[in-house]
Amino acid sequence: MKTGFKLGAAAGGLMALSAFGAAAQDLPDTMVWTSYDVGSAGYAEASAIADAFGKEFGTRVRIQPSGSGIGRLQPLLQGRADYAFLATEAFFVSEGAFDFATPDWGPRALRAVAGRPAGITLIAAGDAGIDTVADARGKRIAFVAGNPSVNVKCEAILAFGGLTLDDVEVITFPTYAAAMSSMTRNESDATCTTPTTSQLYELAESPRGIHYAPLEAENAAGWEGLLKVLPIMGPSDEDVAAGLAEGEIAKMAAYRYPVITTTTEQTADEVYAFIKALDESYDLYKDGTATMSRWSLDISGRPAIDVPFHDGAIRYLKEKGIWTEEDDAWNAKRTERMDALLAAWEEFKPQNDGLSEDEFAEAWMARRAEVVAGLN
Repeated sequence: MKTGFKLGAAAGGLMALSAFGAAAQDLPDTMVWTSYDVGSAGYAEASAIADAFGKEFGTRVRIQPSGSGIGRLQPLLQGRADYAFLATEAFFVSEGAFDFATPDWGPRALRAVAGRPAGITLIAAGDAGIDTVADARGKRIAFVAGNPSVNVKCEAILAFGGLTLDDVEVITFPTYAAAMSSMTRNESDATCTTPTTSQLYELAESPRGIHYAPLEAENAAGWEGLLKVLPIMGPSDEDVAAGLAEGEIAKMAAYRYPVITTTTEQTADEVYAFIKALDESYDLYKDGTATMSRWSLDISGRPAIDVPFHDGAIRYLKEKGIWTEEDDAWNAKRTERMDALLAAWEEFKPQNDGLSEDEFAEAWMARRAEVVAGLN
């Protein structure tokens, strides 16, 4: 997930020192954000926005990059960072899932400000006979060891076609790069990822070719199955993808990366000022990378997203005429789910303190599944 960055910024340094309109925006003089590592799309986009904040409002932003979800979350939850540019760890920590299914973590209450959509679907070798997701039955699907963010999205996409992991042959590769290149080497038939990953261009040019299994918006049953596994995605039409002819559209799902996330302790006025600045400085950063135009709030300020939107963000989005009654309903349902898991955790943790770490995680994930099932 790497991209170019046109607005130059020093790694982890203080961004954008000029001050042309800070008083009008009511932003703090300085802020700290966390993001993915230097060189990632998340870091490049956070840097471009930080640069714009400095030029437009005089706010200095220090970005703390980290290669792990825990490294991006800890400064935020400890009050040492104001905002975090997160990936799917925002959803996982809100559920206490995977790396966060431990006594030291568990579910945490986070709130979203905005999140840029990123397309994803089941991407198959052209000769694998996988025209639709349902055709993946019995095929070799590439997963990544220790990467639940990639793997759970693939599990959800398989559910779109009525499939579970038992219906396919899961081939686990040690690294993301190895999994993405495995189709070209004929070591797998399909995987799930974003359509501009570099290895997919190699697949498209290889004798096997490339095919995007469609996730059609009108397939209600398919989306119902997908969202039961991962309720943070929605339909997306993608026109930039490896091997996709100019003018063609691929029907995919969209998740959010990066998601600008904060805590419930951040006040509504503070978040309102932040998202207003994000909106008013858009023209300064929208060309920072190839995908930054998707930060327009009519795209990035609407569900579905990893965690509920912050009240301060909703206030501004309503003022702009972007937020709808349907968005309110989504946010209420997502908040109900988070609150139910937080309550379940408070009961579960003291009752299971004597378990080993693995036993504790297994028991909590089972309890989490029960809570979620009870909400549907």
